[in-house]
Amino acid sequence: MLAPVLHVRSEELERKLRQERSFVWLARKLDPEQGRRLERLSLDGVGVVMEGRRFYPKGPFLSHVLGFAGMDGEGLEGIEHRYESYLRGEKRMMVLQRDALGRSVFPADLTERNPTPGHNLSLTIDEVIQYITERELEDAVSRAQAKSGTMIVLDPQTGAVLAMAVSPRFDPNVVSNLSPDRWRNKALTDAYEPGSTLKAVMAAAAIEERVVRPNTMVFGEHGRMAIANTVIHDHEKLGWVSFAQVIQKSSNIGAAKTGMVLGEHRLHRYLRAFGFGQKTEIDLPGEGTGLLKSVKDWGRRSVASISIGQEIGVTPLQMVSAIAALANEGVLMRPYVVSEIRSSEGQLLKRVSPQVKRRVVSPDTAHTVTKMLEGVVTDGTGVKAAIPGFRVAGKTGTAQKVDPRTGSYSASRFVTSFAGYVPAENPRLAMIVVIDEPQGDTWGGTVAAPVFSRVGEQVLSYLGVGSHEPVTLAMAL
Repeated sequence: MLAPVLHVRSEELERKLRQERSFVWLARKLDPEQGRRLERLSLDGVGVVMEGRRFYPKGPFLSHVLGFAGMDGEGLEGIEHRYESYLRGEKRMMVLQRDALGRSVFPADLTERNPTPGHNLSLTIDEVIQYITERELEDAVSRAQAKSGTMIVLDPQTGAVLAMAVSPRFDPNVVSNLSPDRWRNKALTDAYEPGSTLKAVMAAAAIEERVVRPNTMVFGEHGRMAIANTVIHDHEKLGWVSFAQVIQKSSNIGAAKTGMVLGEHRLHRYLRAFGFGQKTEIDLPGEGTGLLKSVKDWGRRSVASISIGQEIGVTPLQMVSAIAALANEGVLMRPYVVSEIRSSEGQLLKRVSPQVKRRVVSPDTAHTVTKMLEGVVTDGTGVKAAIPGFRVAGKTGTAQKVDPRTGSYSASRFVTSFAGYVPAENPRLAMIVVIDEPQGDTWGGTVAAPVFSRVGEQVLSYLGVGSHEPVTLAMAL
């Protein structure tokens, strides 16, 4: 009789009822219809207890950042977990007495203490920017028939996260039947090989160390170069090209050669300085460190491989933070999502200020790399990231995934990405788009770059950021 109403197996109910306890939960968090059906049964000793629960009125919106609370209101994921001590408040307390039969007795001098509400958090997330980001990312993942997608929008000057989206989304009101893969915040937990987006960091290191200049000539080996019993290929058979063209055309051979001149120790030092192989220290739980092996564990090809974004694992948050450092004149900021905490009465308890982590390259180097990354968008692999009226700097990435069965790179599974900033001359937005396992077209320049363009154009319009193109006024005579 009870089992069908509670959606619990009869054997489980019997086990609970046989316990020698005066009170036992048979089921919790029933929906209203279940509660009404149970009350209609009018069973002696079986009753309904009203419980509060966390409700998310906007459903899947911002779900991977907010996280969710458990059955007893405890934060289990996202902001709910990270700021649990601020959000939970204090429970209502009543001091009661019981008679010999265990029944509650309410004395005349009943002591009761009202519950203390939790504190209020203000986020750096802009609701409009988040909406635009989620909508465009969902659409891109659907059109590409991809496994998943991630997009982050940062303010490069402060590190404030303006939007953070993962597709597919989930409804935090209904999580009991979901696997962790659905609610895990892949923007900061999942590492991937970044491919050519990492060439922007390698270029910054090489220019800072005066290994190359934008006009330094590099021989492209006509698209094929042997190294350490393996072969590095380019999709374009290049001869002599400038280093700026190496980045613009995303030459693996040119980047590998430059990385080898830079050397393993300097390359590793700059990768660490840009934040790879360590947490960004964002105020969200579950952040991964990515994968950056110690130099002593590098192989004969490692310098060349890492210079083109292989043999290294990064999270989308690490990658966009590194790109944001170039946008911020070489200064790496700590990303954050909570801007202030206030009591339920409105008293300011904590205000979060932007935090500088360190300078990674000089302003001159950052400006030089920015010019090179602009070339990627105007004449290179990232033309579809262009935003009319604005100068965009960025880098495409297309990386093969490792096949877990063979341990070698898959010929059919890719991660495509685009990371950049806009306006290039005075960056307001640093963004990254990562699309995991798109079907059909698998290039970062054609799958991820257009998402960057669409989001960037809408957000810049929303923020009222003017373009650099002059306005021509027509005069009627």
